[in-house]
Amino acid sequence: MKASRRKFLATTTLLGTGLAASALPVPAPEKKQLIHHVFFWLKNPDSKEDRDKLVEGLQTLSKIETIRKLHIGVLASTEKRDVVDTSWQFSELMFFDDLAGQAAYQSHPIHLAFVKNYGHLWAKVIVYDAMEA
Repeated sequence: MKASRRKFLATTTLLGTGLAASALPVPAPEKKQLIHHVFFWLKNPDSKEDRDKLVEGLQTLSKIETIRKLHIGVLASTEKRDVVDTSWQFSELMFFDDLAGQAAYQSHPIHLAFVKNYGHLWAKVIVYDAMEA
């Protein structure tokens, strides 16, 4: 009787442990986000009106569904070094889930309207796109 009881308890414990382990969530494979970083050089960098207008335009981009995060930046007051480019006035940093999300952004009506309505403000734009390593 004692051997059967021990065997029953051991089997029940093993089954319970197996069921508990199978109920644990399995982590999804990590997605590698695409980062889209754009730098703007204004035609009139000293014009507060042009600067405010560009920020207004950049903020409209946040309504695009595939953008996971949008950061609008200006130059930081960090130390001057040879490797730091301080020639630009604004940047936008966007995070997308994947290449498809960034492609949808490129052809999105809000993005096209931004380029059309605010493109006259900048003299130069440089884009850096990167995937997580």
